[in-house]
Amino acid sequence: SRNYCVTTQISFQENEIKLLTAEIERLKNFGCLGVSPSLEGLRDENAKLKYRLNFLKKSLQEERSKSTKSMININSCLQEIFGAAIQAAYPDLENPPLVVTPSQQPKFGDYQCNSAMGISQILLKTREQKVSPREIAERIVKNIPANECIEKVEIAGPGFINVHLKKDFVSKQLSSLLINGVQPPALGKRKKVVVDFSSPNIAKEMHVGHLRSTIIGESMCRLFEFVGYDVLRLNHLGDWGTQFGMLIAHLQDKFPDYLSVSPPIGDLQAFYKESKQRFDTEEEFKKRAYQCVVLLQSKNPDFIKAWNLICDVSRREFQKIYNCLDITIIERGESFYHEMMKDIVKEFEDKGFVQVDDGRKVVFVPGFPVPLTIMKSDGGYTYDTSDLAALKHRLCEEKGDILIYVVDSGQSVHLQTVFAAGQMIGWYDPKVTRVAHAAFGVVLGEDKKKFKTRSGDTVRLIDLLEEGLKRAMDKLKDKERDKVVLTPEELKAAQTSVAFGCIKYADLSHNRLNDYVFSFDKMLDDRGNTAAYLLYAFTRIRAIARLANIDEQMLRKAAREEVLVLDHEKEWKLGKCILRFPEILQKILEDLLLHTLCDYLYELATTFTEFYDSCYCVEKDRQTGQIVKVNMWRLLLCEATATVMAKGFDILGIKPVQRM
Repeated sequence: SRNYCVTTQISFQENEIKLLTAEIERLKNFGCLGVSPSLEGLRDENAKLKYRLNFLKKSLQEERSKSTKSMININSCLQEIFGAAIQAAYPDLENPPLVVTPSQQPKFGDYQCNSAMGISQILLKTREQKVSPREIAERIVKNIPANECIEKVEIAGPGFINVHLKKDFVSKQLSSLLINGVQPPALGKRKKVVVDFSSPNIAKEMHVGHLRSTIIGESMCRLFEFVGYDVLRLNHLGDWGTQFGMLIAHLQDKFPDYLSVSPPIGDLQAFYKESKQRFDTEEEFKKRAYQCVVLLQSKNPDFIKAWNLICDVSRREFQKIYNCLDITIIERGESFYHEMMKDIVKEFEDKGFVQVDDGRKVVFVPGFPVPLTIMKSDGGYTYDTSDLAALKHRLCEEKGDILIYVVDSGQSVHLQTVFAAGQMIGWYDPKVTRVAHAAFGVVLGEDKKKFKTRSGDTVRLIDLLEEGLKRAMDKLKDKERDKVVLTPEELKAAQTSVAFGCIKYADLSHNRLNDYVFSFDKMLDDRGNTAAYLLYAFTRIRAIARLANIDEQMLRKAAREEVLVLDHEKEWKLGKCILRFPEILQKILEDLLLHTLCDYLYELATTFTEFYDSCYCVEKDRQTGQIVKVNMWRLLLCEATATVMAKGFDILGIKPVQRM
C-alpha cells in the first residue's frame, strides 16, 4: 500500500528515477551503449542519463535516511490520509475542507477529522444537494487508504470522525526519537531565510523596547535553523543619518585629538544628549553639524574615522547585551545600503512610479494612503529609501525565499507599504516569496502603562538584565540552594539559567501581537506557565534515571531493545503529547507565533507530572528505601520527555542546567 507519510521530495525523485531508467532502456534498444562510433552523441546522452540516475539514487538514499530519522508530523500524516479519502469519495469536489485536530477528550479518540460538515455545506451551496454530514463521514471512512498509523475510526454525533492511533505505531515513533534524537520534520526544499531583528540605533543605549525584537528574532532564527533552512540573521542598525553630524561636531570639540588618540567616551547616551542640546540651542554648532553630515556622506576619511569611533563604542555596549542573551547576529546597518539608494530612486523613476510633491520625490502605492518619500527636497534620502534598498538587496542579492521583519506593531503600515512597493515594481511575487512583518506589542509596567523607571525614563536593557540576575540569586538563596544542594559553580549556572531564561520566556510565552506586563515576581514564580517552573521540572525529570543509577549508555541500549509499553492511560497520554512536537513546530513556521511552543512545553511538563504521579518508574522498598525494580520503558518515556523539552528550550534560547 502507498505510504502517505513519505515526503513529496522522495516521491519526485522516485518518479524521476523511473523515467531515467526507462530512457536508458530506450537508448539500449537503439544500440547506443558504445557499440558504434557513429552513435557517439547518443552514447554521451546515455552517459549523462546514467550519471543523473546514480546521483538521484544517492540523493534518494540520503532523503530516505533523513526521512526515517525525522520525527513524523502525525497531524500531517492524517491530513494526507483523509485528503486521499475525501478525494476518492468526492473526486469532483475542488479544494474540499480538510480539518484534522487532536481530540480534546480521550473518549473521542486521539484525533478528529471534522471535514464532513464543511463538505455538506459546499454540496448544498454549489450543487443544491442536501446530504447529511454523517452520510458524508461514512463515505469518507469507506475510502480511507491502507496506512500504518490508524487503529480504528468511529463516527460520532452529526459527522465527527474520531481517530484512534495504533499503539505500536506510537511506540515505534517514540523509540525512533530515543535512538535518533529530536530530528526536524521533513519539509522538502531547503530555503533561504532572512530575519531582520533587534536593530538598535547607534549612540543610543538598548532599552526595554529592544528586548522583544531581539528575543523573538533570535528564537525564530533558531527554529528555522533547526528545520534545516539557511538563515541570515541581520541587525539593521540605525548607523547613518543627520544625527551623526551633531555627534561628530561634538566629538571634534570635546576630543580634538580624536584622530590620533582614541576618545574615552564612557557614556555614549550622555554624549548624545550633550550634542543634541547644543544642536537645539547653538545656531553656529547646528550649521557645523550640517556641514559634518555633508562631509561624512562624501566619505571624507577623517569624518569616516569619527563615525567609526562612535559606532564602535555602541557596538561594544550592544555586544554585552547580546552575550548575556546568547544572541548571534550580523551587523548590516543603514549605511550598508547607502550606495544603493541612488539606483533605487532611478529604478522607480524609470518605471514611472515617481511623483514630485513640493520638491520631494514620492511613490504612491495602491491601497496605501501615505506615499513613500524616496528623496527629500534637499536631495537627501530617507528611511523609506533605505528600507526599499534593504528589501531589494535581500530579495535580489541574498536570494531570500522567506524575509521576516521582527519590528514593533507601530511600523506595520510603513512596512506593508514598502513590501507592496516591492511587489509593484516586480522585485518579488508573494505567491513564490514570503515577505512577512512579525509585529509585536509593547512592554508594559505593572501599572499597565509603558514600562518606565520611577523617574519616567526608558528602562535600560543592561539594568534590566542585571536586576534579573540579582533576583534569580535571591530566589535560589530563599530555597537554600546555596547551602547544601549546589556547588558555587552550579549555583552561578542556575542563576544565569533562571534569570535570562525567565526574561525570555515571559516575553515568548505571550502572543507577540499583544502588549504584555513585565513582572519579575511573576516570571520567577516556580508555579504555573513560567520558565522557572519548566526549568525545575526539567532538572527533576533528568534526575530520575540518575537517582536510579541508570546512565546514558544504559538508556541508549534500552531504547534499541525495549518496547515502550503504553498500556496505562497516562503513559498513552504522555506518549502522544511527546509526538505532537513536530505539529507544533509546523504551526509556528506558518504563523510565527512562538507562544504556541511555550504552551506546548507547559502542557508536556504537566502531562509528565500526571504520568509520574500515577506510574512508578522506580519501585523502592518502603522500609529500607532500596531500589526493588526499575521499569525501564517508563524511564525511556522520562528520557523522551526531557529530550523534547531540551530541544524546545534550545529553540527558545533557554539554557537548562542538570542541577537546580
